[in-house]
Amino acid sequence: MVPGNAPRRRPRARLAGGLALAGAVLAGCATAVPPVAPGTLAVVAAESQYADVAAQVGGRYVSVVAVMDNPNADPHGFEVSPSVAREVARARLVVQNGAGYDDFMRVVEAATPNPRRRVVVAQRVLGLAPSIPNPHLWYDPKTMPAVAAAIEADLARLDPAHRAYFAARLARFDAAMAALRARVAAFAARFTGRRVATTEPVGDYLLSALGLVNATPFRFQADVMNGVDPAPQDVGTVESLLTGRRVAALLVNAQVSSPVTTTLTGLAQGAHVPVVALYETMPRGFTYQRWMTAEIDAIERALTTGRSTRRLT
Repeated sequence: MVPGNAPRRRPRARLAGGLALAGAVLAGCATAVPPVAPGTLAVVAAESQYADVAAQVGGRYVSVVAVMDNPNADPHGFEVSPSVAREVARARLVVQNGAGYDDFMRVVEAATPNPRRRVVVAQRVLGLAPSIPNPHLWYDPKTMPAVAAAIEADLARLDPAHRAYFAARLARFDAAMAALRARVAAFAARFTGRRVATTEPVGDYLLSALGLVNATPFRFQADVMNGVDPAPQDVGTVESLLTGRRVAALLVNAQVSSPVTTTLTGLAQGAHVPVVALYETMPRGFTYQRWMTAEIDAIERALTTGRSTRRLT
């Protein structure tokens, strides 16, 4: 929960009737799920971006499923299905964000106990408190290398015969992340200090790493994130940033809209302030590194050419 605000519009944990469903799910009275490929470890990730990292590290020895993998859906309205409970029940490794973002996973895990299951929680890996103002940890360039290392360690424990394979895959992942960090550094060297506005704190960690100044009051971002009507003075502040062209771009959550965000997008367009879509969950067809690079490219286009990017392709 963000201090002083209503509970975040985090994905709802609805096991189609509550925890009592767990017994029926495990007994096979729910929709069947695809079998795990022979010789692989079943891995479930709460979000598609963590699923991708698990797949990059585990390679051919893992079968990975993402719970939230629809970039066109509002992740705050997510409902857990019986098939998700079955996937988690048989998983040997679960990867999730924590920080109050995907609490439904804790509900499912408690309802489907498995003593052989290991759980990687990004918030714990990073040593963060369970409740922090901005839970979108995957936009921080420091997060995924740490999560990937935790995944590799657990996979090596679960499948020690392929320890060297997992270590090599982690090294390859780290090399790709080094290239992404170089891209971030090059951007920051060129654009540090440029001002932008946002509707939510989805990409705030990345914006900070890029050296950009988010001129939007955090109270406004948190209210929109939490589904709370922002204070009129905060709305007025953001509107003036756009109509006065005091920012170089408006960054919006591509998966969530409201009357406030729709109005701000219209004001930005009218003032010729480019609008850039930031996705809360990874779009299909991307790896995590390509996704972050595509977002950085879109922001750079906005700053250099004034071009909007409303959809990543």
